[in-house]
Amino acid sequence: MPERASWTGDLAPKIADQVDFILHAFDSHKAGPEIGVVTTHDGVGFMFAEEQLLVRQDALDSVKRILQPDFDFGRTEHVVGDVLLLHLGPKPGKAKPWPKSVKIPYPRKERGLSILHALEQVDERLGEGIATPNHLLTVAGEVGPCPATEPQMVYDGMEPFPGVCLSNSGAGVLVYIADTGLLPDTGTNPAQPWLHGVGGDPDPNSPPAGVAMPPLVPYAGHGTFVAGVVRCLAPQAELFVSNAFQVAGSTLEADFAKHLKNALARGVDIFHLSVTAPTRKDLYMLGFGAWLRLLRQYKGVVCVAAAGNNGLRLPSWPAAFPEVVSVGALAADWRSRASFSNYGGWVDVYAPGRDLINAYATGVYTCQVAPYQGDERNFYGMAKWSGTSFSSPIVTGLIAARMSRTGEDGKEAAAALLAEARAQAIPGVGAILLPCGGCVRSPRPGRCGCADDCASCRCR
Repeated sequence: MPERASWTGDLAPKIADQVDFILHAFDSHKAGPEIGVVTTHDGVGFMFAEEQLLVRQDALDSVKRILQPDFDFGRTEHVVGDVLLLHLGPKPGKAKPWPKSVKIPYPRKERGLSILHALEQVDERLGEGIATPNHLLTVAGEVGPCPATEPQMVYDGMEPFPGVCLSNSGAGVLVYIADTGLLPDTGTNPAQPWLHGVGGDPDPNSPPAGVAMPPLVPYAGHGTFVAGVVRCLAPQAELFVSNAFQVAGSTLEADFAKHLKNALARGVDIFHLSVTAPTRKDLYMLGFGAWLRLLRQYKGVVCVAAAGNNGLRLPSWPAAFPEVVSVGALAADWRSRASFSNYGGWVDVYAPGRDLINAYATGVYTCQVAPYQGDERNFYGMAKWSGTSFSSPIVTGLIAARMSRTGEDGKEAAAALLAEARAQAIPGVGAILLPCGGCVRSPRPGRCGCADDCASCRCR
């Protein structure tokens, strides 16, 4: 990791370390754009691609007229539906200082007029939401992106937690997990039978073969862990884990929307998204919103997303879209909200998200963020991990299991489970769903989200 740039001095060390890692990865990724960052008193306001705008197609000419005095226009790309990606740069001689809220992460050539200035002009003339930044999303983002914790060690041979619910099935249901891909041999490892048959793209951060304890990089195994949680709740569901977040577990909104559009051809029942981000002015994501409008044409398909690990009430996207099932995290007692979990009326349901155990890589992981930065941890195919990106696959697994059990489609199964979750809501927390046998932890009668004949459910 490069030496921390001076701009991160006003951020908590953990957040600054995480943001530095992502920025450095995009700097090293020659094909990608430079990434800008806006900070707030809480941490990172949002991250975005410099010199790119998402624009509604019917407003493109108007946006160009507004920006023409200050910007030259490059190519225009179709994203999804009526949303376009506009590349632009400052006209010669139009270079101006960046606003104070925008922190320049690394020394580079003098920059031109910020797209944030450009967006202020568009908002004033055309209204908010006509054009937006091309936001950066990252797996279960925190105020500084990343899961709520780095992976933690467990004993060799440890079983998953929550465990495999044999009362559930998920047979006949296809779940598309947009994440970091799969580690090698995930679907055939005899030590992890709950993952047998799971398919997907290779995880680009997989450890090198032929090394007894290879070095593990951040984000390696994230998609594998998420798939493992889904399979524990729906052991016979068909899973495809895509490599949607190739650079430091992150992607840009335009690329993500196009990725999901292509996945529609697979006949997916449930889209599971382990990604989240705050946005400029808390406005909805223009590109992702266009994909959701397209998704409405596919009857019964449901989308589940992690609420994010900011620990804040402000909405995080795409989970905050009304048609997305947004999942926050319960603490280890399963009776209170995890301190890292986002919350508020836009979060539909909470599920266990602290100290879950599931499949991971084998190797040596060096911690990247304070206060454990530089510490080495040895892993043997399993890990303990926390975050809303791990509570959300519990809900996805329960939806898949219910679909198989009842014959309902994804939207119907999700609606039924959310009704159950609201019926057993915890005051001060919200609606909750628990995995197989989870209700034994409740101090009052309740139900897990599994089948009625769940052998582990003792409070029926």
